[in-house]
Amino acid sequence: MRSVPKLLIPLLLLISASGIAQQNLAPLIEQKATALLPKIIEWRRYLHQHPELSNREYKTAEFVAAHLKALGLEVQTGVAKTGVVAILKGGKPGPVVALRADMDALPVQERVDIPFKSTVTADYLGQKVPVMHACGHDSHVAMLMGTAEVLAAMKKDVPGTVKFFFQPAEEGPPGTEEGGASLMVKEGVMDNPKVDAVFGFHIEADIEIGKFEYKPGAFMASSDWFTIKVKGKQSHGSQPWKGIDPIVVSTEIINTLQTIVSRQSELTKAPVVITVGKFHSGVRPNIIPEEAILEGTIRTLDSKMQQETHERIKKVATTVAEAMGAVAEVSIDTKTLVTYNDPELTKLMLPSLETAAGKGNVTEREWVTGSEDFSYFGTKAPALFVYFGGMPKGTKKENAPPHHTPDFYIDDSRLDVGVKAFCQLVFDYARLKGGAAGKTTSNRGF
Repeated sequence: MRSVPKLLIPLLLLISASGIAQQNLAPLIEQKATALLPKIIEWRRYLHQHPELSNREYKTAEFVAAHLKALGLEVQTGVAKTGVVAILKGGKPGPVVALRADMDALPVQERVDIPFKSTVTADYLGQKVPVMHACGHDSHVAMLMGTAEVLAAMKKDVPGTVKFFFQPAEEGPPGTEEGGASLMVKEGVMDNPKVDAVFGFHIEADIEIGKFEYKPGAFMASSDWFTIKVKGKQSHGSQPWKGIDPIVVSTEIINTLQTIVSRQSELTKAPVVITVGKFHSGVRPNIIPEEAILEGTIRTLDSKMQQETHERIKKVATTVAEAMGAVAEVSIDTKTLVTYNDPELTKLMLPSLETAAGKGNVTEREWVTGSEDFSYFGTKAPALFVYFGGMPKGTKKENAPPHHTPDFYIDDSRLDVGVKAFCQLVFDYARLKGGAAGKTTSNRGF
């Protein structure tokens, strides 16, 4: 075996000591996150009791910003309307890592009987609606607030820069408003300093508390919303031969759309889901109306298939309508991209999740036809988005109430695991990728 030159020995010892120091931070992270758990739960329950709709997260943003400022972070508010971005500059050189939580709730009436049940109502597109955190975003905010507190307390050991994204309107901005992750990216949150990697978690009601599930590559579907306007000819209900019934035409279009999935899409490559969720036509039962409007969503897990599905929907709607004497107009609006987990980054960071949750509590899963606008952050830097369990132990997966429903419920007793994981990702990414990444001379907010 070759001997090591004497001049290299001090350098090797320094590198070795640095690695040991990094590894030894795991118990400290665990200690701090565990001690903070009661406060994290308190935050989550306060937010749950005071939910706000997309692009209307005013009080939520104030609550978050006040906490971050108290920690001494650089804080900017009003990002993408109501978002909050905070920057923590660590005491050691290293990359720029972004961590994201979404803040908005949904127009859903809560049925779960809990002390912190939401009774909030708000205006949504001109209607008074109940508001509920029916997707767990309150948990995401609380975990990221806890992460910021732990990392701020360890500032001298933090390598590089950490950017905290508290994002509005993940569920989609109302009406024609702009918002969400796409607007945050458009406003430059991934730049100045440029983000080297971005991480996010989503709590899941059908995964046991404290466990993580992930998938490399395409993980969650893109989401496109479509509108089909079918124009017929109005007539008396007793004389359909004198008109062109847009309701009959529309039902034929709905049925034929499903052949795109069952007969035209290569489903062994990736799933495709087409759903018509809204059908409006007519004012009286004895009048054949002039127009019908269909609205729905498209879910795909491959960008090429996404574009192919768009073209097929347009062709089906227009040709079916034409064959029946009507006219169809189709518009498609892309809400989210495919949420793609960088395979190299995923493989690299799995040990971080295992350190936080335990090796047996991190498993690979199949892809998901739900969507996430976290996907937009992944267009600017390698990204990793992971599911985190919130289902009470002993509950059967099939009995867990789905997201976006009045009975949605999560167990918040292990939110500290999410905080530990976020912190481990920050330290481990810097250790594994080296301190050269993310160097910048910019001092601007973002």
